[in-house]
Amino acid sequence: MTIQELAQRFHRAHRGPDVLRLANAWDAASAKIIEAAGAEAIATTSAGVAWSLGAADGDELDRDAAVAAVARICAGVSVPVTADIETGYGEHPDEVAETIRQVVAAGAVGVNLEDGFGDGLRDLSEQVDRVVAARAGADDVGVDIYLNARVDTYLRRIGEPEERFDMTIARAAEYLSAGASGIFVPGVDDPDEVTRLVHAIDGPLNILVEPGSPPISELAQAGVRRVSTGPAIPQAAYAVADRAAREFFSDGSYGAVGDGWDFGRLNALWTR
Repeated sequence: MTIQELAQRFHRAHRGPDVLRLANAWDAASAKIIEAAGAEAIATTSAGVAWSLGAADGDELDRDAAVAAVARICAGVSVPVTADIETGYGEHPDEVAETIRQVVAAGAVGVNLEDGFGDGLRDLSEQVDRVVAARAGADDVGVDIYLNARVDTYLRRIGEPEERFDMTIARAAEYLSAGASGIFVPGVDDPDEVTRLVHAIDGPLNILVEPGSPPISELAQAGVRRVSTGPAIPQAAYAVADRAAREFFSDGSYGAVGDGWDFGRLNALWTR
C-alpha cells in the first residue's frame, strides 16, 4: 500500500461507523503489539517516545530523534501511523513544514500539532500560521496527511472554567479554516461538555481518555470520532518496571514480572 493510500485509509477511519480507537505506542515493539491487538491505526505518544529516548516531554526531544522513532514504528507495522510532533519541533512555521516533510518521509500519514506553549497557549495568529505551514509541508510531498490540531485550553486550565468552551471553539474554527483535518481537545471528558464541543466544532473531535473517563460507547453516543490513550500505556509499563526492580532489590523475588510475555512470543514479533 502506498503512503497516499495509507493516508486515505486513515482519513476514512475518522468517518467510519465506529469511533477510531488509538492506543498510543512509544517504540516499534509497542506499536507491533498494539497492531496485533486489532488496531486500525497506530498513534505515537510524544511523552512515551521522549521518555524512551532519555528526554522529558514538552519539546525537549530534538526533531531528528523524534523522526527516527517514527520511522522505526512505521517500518514495523502495516497500518497507518500518526505521529505526535508536539509543537512542531521548530520555532518558526517553516520549521514546522520541514518537520511534516520529514515525518511523511519516515512513513507517517498523520500528525498531532499542539497549541500549548510555555505556561499557556501560543498566540492564536501564530498558531494558525503553524497549521498553515504544516498543511503546506504535506502538500510539498504530495500526501494528504490527517492534521489533528490540538487545543490545550482544558488541559492547561486556561482562563476561567466558563470561558474555556468559547476559547476552544474559536481556536478550533481557526485551525480548521487553516487546513486542520480534525480537532483534539485533551483534558475534557465530561459527557455534557464533550457533547457541546462535538456540536460546535465543524470537524471530527478527538478526546484523550484515562482511568475514570467515560466508556468509549458513551463518548461515541456524544459524537466523538476519535479516542486516544496518550501516555497512559507507557506509564503503566514503566510502573511495572518500577515494581519489578524494587521487589528484586528489596527481597530478591520476581513476582512483579510473573505476567510478562515469554521470550519467544516477544522475539516472534520480528520473525520474518
